[in-house]
Amino acid sequence: MSVMGILDRVADVAALDKAITPVRRAVQGVLKPQALRDFLHGTWLGHPLHPVLAQVPVGSWLSAGVLDAVPPLRPAATLLIGTGVAAAVPTALSGAADWAEQEVGVRRLGAVHASANSVALSLYVGSLVARGRGRGGLGRVLSYAGLGLAAGSAAIGGHMSYAQSSGASHAVTAARALTRDWIDLGPLDDFPEGQPALRTGKGEGSAVPLAAVRRGARVDVFIGRCAHLSGPLYEGSVEQVRGNTCLVCPWHGSAFDLDDGEPRRGPASTPQEKLEVRMESGRVMARLPARHR
Repeated sequence: MSVMGILDRVADVAALDKAITPVRRAVQGVLKPQALRDFLHGTWLGHPLHPVLAQVPVGSWLSAGVLDAVPPLRPAATLLIGTGVAAAVPTALSGAADWAEQEVGVRRLGAVHASANSVALSLYVGSLVARGRGRGGLGRVLSYAGLGLAAGSAAIGGHMSYAQSSGASHAVTAARALTRDWIDLGPLDDFPEGQPALRTGKGEGSAVPLAAVRRGARVDVFIGRCAHLSGPLYEGSVEQVRGNTCLVCPWHGSAFDLDDGEPRRGPASTPQEKLEVRMESGRVMARLPARHR
């Protein structure tokens, strides 16, 4: 078994849920305002905010480790450590917002990730205190210990992102399995007005679900799996969200603008994959956008 493969075993440990469940409730209570959650998810950015913010503490602490090795540059290292400590707070908040909306295996591993980060942050705070009291040697020991722990935690975060698809667009994965040809979705008259309908497209080995919404003579067609966690958008609803007509996921309430697929409400932070549509003799034809062909 690979080193990172061990983390999948951690994600299977159900005993962690006893500690995780109350913490998750607390996070959801503190981050209850929808606007705050959307900001922390990165819905406004069109990209998860947490990995963007995480570059600041990680980069600051790594740079501080280099400067600490050169005695004349150690004052600058202290400044960088302080920068990383300050940046760790919003980074942790954005990570907590995402973590609370993930599936159970990701939450278990995320708890380990957060715990390691918390200890690393404590070590860096201790390093700042030691340096401020003139105990530079102890400060460097604490900061290098924090750097090692933060690096290990970052590896866990990478495993969550790449191996567990935390923060990845599940709609893009589904889109890659869809045929590149035009798909005949049937007569326009067969589509219900103003509500999502399930249609399918030929895929690699199995059909790919699509969610189609008719608005008069217009039909908007999306990959049927939500970008957030593959929720069935075709079982969702059409609602007005912040002045936009949106397709809303039934699982976690992510709302995607029918006009362009942009997220208007989280936890989704990436756009929903939308297909090109044209009419042929009263029939609805759809095809993947050029970037997937």
